[in-house]
Amino acid sequence: MPKQIKLEHAISFGDAIFAFSITFMAISIQIPDLPEDLTQIQVTDLLLEQRLHFEIYIISFLVIGIYWISYHQIFNHVTESHGIMIWLNLLFLFSITLISFAVDLQVQYGFYYIIFATYALVLTLSGMLLTLIWLHARKKNLIDATLKPTEIQNITFQSVLAPSVFAFSILVSIVNIQIAYYFWLVIIPAKIIINKKYPY
Repeated sequence: MPKQIKLEHAISFGDAIFAFSITFMAISIQIPDLPEDLTQIQVTDLLLEQRLHFEIYIISFLVIGIYWISYHQIFNHVTESHGIMIWLNLLFLFSITLISFAVDLQVQYGFYYIIFATYALVLTLSGMLLTLIWLHARKKNLIDATLKPTEIQNITFQSVLAPSVFAFSILVSIVNIQIAYYFWLVIIPAKIIINKKYPY
């Protein structure tokens, strides 16, 4: 039964999924096939055409990195395993594997609103599931009893932050998709503010 799974095994499996997702995302990047008779200027122009794809990869890498940090921030303070939490963890990790698929769609068809919305929804779902893991652990008293109230608030707000930003970016993308991508970077200063207001 899932409740018999040791917590450290669930965390190790999670790390493997994160590593797989980043690796799959990296190998999905297509190197442009450049003819040998191009001039230096033509090569530069072709590479600059790949700029948006590269930016999507960088932002997506940061997103997965943020979720990996949040994942460990939560599980570093979870003391016991629980059946429902294990299933929530599996659903969360499944959503992480979808990120690489969503990135591939973005690289190919990134200028379509429905593609961006799908990508942002995947990221929102991931964050919501991670938040549910934390809330469930709190409800069942599966977290470290030595945590201070400010530390608990910090982790809670940090887990809610990312999915909220991704969900709101869908509205931003109606106006401009490229701005919606950069809107995700709001997560970084927002995390700094949360850390200052709720010391961790």
